[in-house]
Amino acid sequence: MKHIPVWIDCDTGVDDAVALMLAHALPQLDLCGISVVCGNTTLENAFRNTHRINGLMGTDYPVYRGAEKPLLKELRISNAFHGENGLGNVELPLPENAVDHAEKAWDALFACASSHPGELRLVATGPLTNIATAFTKYPALPGLLHSLTLMGGSAGAGNITPAAEFNFYTDPQAAAMVFRSGVPIVMCGLDVTLQAFLTPVDLDELASSGTRAGVFTKACLQPALESSKLYNLTGVCMHDSCPIMYLAHPELFEGEEAGVVIETRGTVTNGKSVTDLYSDKQFPFKNALVLLRVDRDRFISILKKSILSI
Repeated sequence: MKHIPVWIDCDTGVDDAVALMLAHALPQLDLCGISVVCGNTTLENAFRNTHRINGLMGTDYPVYRGAEKPLLKELRISNAFHGENGLGNVELPLPENAVDHAEKAWDALFACASSHPGELRLVATGPLTNIATAFTKYPALPGLLHSLTLMGGSAGAGNITPAAEFNFYTDPQAAAMVFRSGVPIVMCGLDVTLQAFLTPVDLDELASSGTRAGVFTKACLQPALESSKLYNLTGVCMHDSCPIMYLAHPELFEGEEAGVVIETRGTVTNGKSVTDLYSDKQFPFKNALVLLRVDRDRFISILKKSILSI
C-alpha cells in the first residue's frame, strides 16, 4: 500500500520527532531517506535524535548529515521549546546500528530523486539550508522532484519575530532561493500549523496507552507545552506533522495558490514570507499552494492512531 516515495529533511526537535513517527506509520508513505540540518537544535543533536527515533520505532531509515550552520546568518536554536538536547530533554538510547554515512545530505537527496524521477515528494520541516545547497549543486534537482511540501513561513504574523516564522528566519537566503527554484511548493505556514495542536488531554491519552511511542510523545512535548502556555495557546502545535499529513490526506486541508517572496534584506522584516493572498496588488507568478485551514479533529485523530500503532 506504500506508494508515495518521500524524503524528509528535518532539524529533529520534538515536533520533527512526532512527524517522523507519523511518516513511518502512515500506510501511504514510503520513507526513502532522512537528511538533517541545524535549526531547532545543533546538527549533531539533530543527527543523533533522528537515529534515536529510528531506535524507538525499530526502523533503520538512512540518515544523512547536512548543513551545520545557515548560509549567511549565525545559528539561533530553540532550547525553550525543544529542550537542551532537542527531544524535550528525554534521553533515548542511540541504536547500536546507527550508521554515520559519509555521503552528504544534498548528494543523497539527489541520488534518491534521480532514482524516482518525477515521483519523489520532498518534505522539509526545518530551515531550508540543505535544500538550497542541493538545488545549487544540482540544478536539475527541482525538475526531478514531484513537489516540495514544507513547514515554514506565514501569510500573517511570525513567531520568532513579529514578521517572520522560525524556519525562514533562521535561513532566509536559503528560503528565498528555494521559492525561486521553480519546484512545486506546498507551504504549511503558521496559518495552518497553529490549528493542528495536541491538547494536554490528548497527551495524557497517548501516555496512558503505555506504548513506548505514546509515553515518549507526552514526555518530549512537556517543555513545548509549557512554552506554548506563555503564548496562550491551547496545546502543542504539531507544526512539522502538517506537511507529512498533507501528503497522505490532502482532503483535510484547504489553501490557495499564491505568489510568495522571502524578505532577505530588511531588519524588522528579515525572513518574512511575503504573499499576495490578501493584497490587491498581485505578484506576476504563483509559486506555492499556501495551506490556510485544516480539519483539526480528523488531523489529531489520525495522528494519535499513528503514534499508538508504533
